Amino acid sequence: MTVMTIEEEGLEPQPETIEEHNERLAGYIHDLDLEQVSAEELLRWASETFPQRAVLNTSFQHTGTAMIHMAVSKGLALRFATLDTLRLHPETYAFVEELEARYACKIEVIQPKNGDVQRMVERHGEYLFFDSKEKQEHCCQVRKDWSNNGLLKTADCWISGQRWDQSEYRQQTAKKAMLIDEYGTHRKILKLNPLVDWDDERLSDFITEQGVLVHPLYDQGYPSFGCVVCATPTRPGEPKRAGRWRWFNGQQEDGDDPKECGLHYNI
Repeated sequence: MTVMTIEEEGLEPQPETIEEHNERLAGYIHDLDLEQVSAEELLRWASETFPQRAVLNTSFQHTGTAMIHMAVSKGLALRFATLDTLRLHPETYAFVEELEARYACKIEVIQPKNGDVQRMVERHGEYLFFDSKEKQEHCCQVRKDWSNNGLLKTADCWISGQRWDQSEYRQQTAKKAMLIDEYGTHRKILKLNPLVDWDDERLSDFITEQGVLVHPLYDQGYPSFGCVVCATPTRPGEPKRAGRWRWFNGQQEDGDDPKECGLHYNI
């Protein structure tokens, strides 16, 4: 397990101007029918098109481990990363090492900058996320989103595990291929969701048939993983993301709470 902060990431961008870079990525969207490409073909294309600058960032749900399995099985040169908020479940830290051993791969474990979490806790308290939606989002920014922003400065292609059947919000917004802005600059990043059109049944069948390593929290009733307090098991019949920040369930008067931490939603 390779632990690093965003200051320690050092992969330099390719020698082209931001304008040239953005035009190249826009050309991929315009000229290639990426929405129709299969998951394995899309992963292969990303590894060949963005050597050392295509990163699969995962919290080790089925979608992420399935794509790691695909990539390793096909010998694809993709980077694998996860965001360590410093409050993940113990099972997740153990699973990182198990995954690395099983697939003989390196997982980049990205932690917040030194001092950022400490300053937040000193100002708002350790459990600020109980106080308000705004403070919960701020906690996610400090522990997770800023680290992701730093990781993406070392990448041109971000491979994500969003799927349409995970939530209504993701059904409306997620695409198999789309351009996003790098935080604080005009540089574009190609975001890929290779399994966006897979449903639970198809994904479960792949996991079983291919013998993909499964995170132990699934057996404890967790449909998604995050921090110890903020990710909880769900009850039968609840939406998949009902266990995230459970204390806010039913409090959104306009019914438009996407239950997102900020990685895939601007907060």
